[in-house]
Parts: sequence; C-alpha cells; structure tokens
Amino acid sequence: MIRKFLTYNPIKVLVCMVLFSLGATTAQAQKFAYVDTEYILAQLPDYKSAQKQLDQLSEKWQKEVDAKYQEIDKLYKNYQAEEVLLNNEQKKQRQEEIITKEKEAKKLQQTKFGYEGELFRKREQLIKPIQDRVFDAIQTIAKREDLDFIFDKSGDMVMLFSNARFDKSGEVLEELGITPLDEKEVKDDGNPPDQNLPPED
Repeated sequence: MIRKFLTYNPIKVLVCMVLFSLGATTAQAQKFAYVDTEYILAQLPDYKSAQKQLDQLSEKWQKEVDAKYQEIDKLYKNYQAEEVLLNNEQKKQRQEEIITKEKEAKKLQQTKFGYEGELFRKREQLIKPIQDRVFDAIQTIAKREDLDFIFDKSGDMVMLFSNARFDKSGEVLEELGITPLDEKEVKDDGNPPDQNLPPED
C-alpha cells in the first residue's frame, strides 16, 4: 500500500483576502471587489507548466520513498519467517538492519517532502514569481479603481453572494496579458476548443 506523505493540492498562491487600504477617509464609502485566484491561475500557461513539473517531481520522489518502505516490509517479513532459526546475535543484526532502513526512509521522506524540503523549495522557485505577478496585477487594479478591499472568492472566506459586476478576475488576467476565456470554453488541456468542431449538444 502506497503511503501518502504529502497532501498535494493545487497551490493557494495568494492569501484568502487581499486587503488594500488606500487612504480612504472614514467619510467615504468603502469600495469592495473580489477576484477568483483559482480561475486566474488556471488560465496562466506558466502556472500550468509549473504545476505539471511539481506533480512529476512529487510522483517521482514518492515512488522512491515507497520503494524504501517496501524494502523494509520485505526485510521485516523475512525476519518474522526466520526468527525461530536465528540466534540472539543474528536477531540483533537483522533488527538493527531494519531500524537503519527505517531511518533512511524517514530521512528521504523529510528531505523530499518535509518543511523546506526539496519539493517546498522547488514550489517556491516555480510558483512565487507567478504569485508576485498576480499580486502586483491586483494591486495595480486596486489603485487604479480606488478600491479599499479585494477579496479572494476561491479562498477560505465564504462568499454567500457575489455580484459579478464586482468580479475583477478578468481585469487581473488582462493586466497580466492573458485573454480571459470562459471556463466552459476551456478544455482539460487548457486550450480553447477548435473552431471547426460542431457545437456540443
């Protein structure tokens, strides 16, 4: 059975709420808007490429860790089967071998998937520049439109109702140089549908 050491979900590259205080006085009405960062990220080719690289690395390293534990399982089962035939010294040697292998597996797991491990650092390397670009685009729009708050619809903050006229996700994409596509028009590979294909029923 494969051990799952890391819950690897699509990365939340922005905080749940982006708050901008742009010098509005208490006499002025506060202006709100929201964005959907999941939608924005799904439309960025470099984010998709980065996510694919991270998924491939995660899968590769997970297989290495799993192989270590499979080796340990095999050693332990062999030890159990042969235990009655071993003297005390042999038992001790076999037990120490299993313990050493377990330490090696845990170290590999921590090195690859632990906090500030290789996957963490690779994620920072690939995702942070994208995060910074999206954040800068949101800031630009907030300042340009004199907004006081921008919320992230895809974050943990529950939005029980949202009027689409306050959705700035499309403007963020335009600020990033990306032509927004309706989610229904985007294929699984992230490309728009072929124009020559007949419409779906």
